[in-house]
Amino acid sequence: ILAQRSVYYAFDVDAVPAEDKPMLQAHGKYLSEHAARKVEVAGYADERGSNEYNLALGQRRANGVAKLLTLSGAGAAQVKTVSYGEEKPKAAGHNEAAWSQNRRSDLNYAQ
Repeated sequence: ILAQRSVYYAFDVDAVPAEDKPMLQAHGKYLSEHAARKVEVAGYADERGSNEYNLALGQRRANGVAKLLTLSGAGAAQVKTVSYGEEKPKAAGHNEAAWSQNRRSDLNYAQ
């Protein structure tokens, strides 16, 4: 379950989907047991919407994941958030197949 490091969202939604909460709780528990580890939560959006809106949406998505990590035991100092909005898409394309891959939050552990 710790190998999973992405949360995907429906269009214009920033709430963490219920099916991803156990995975995030496992990451929070892992972080609580490994105090030296740090994680960056990066929030993304698809290309629809203004750049400003997508940056804000990506930040809300990252913040929601970070909140669940800390509620599950991670220390606040272990978790950093950033939003890339529609920048750095995972999938190229201008259709739902690509957009669904780009609406996400990724957990990136520091080395």
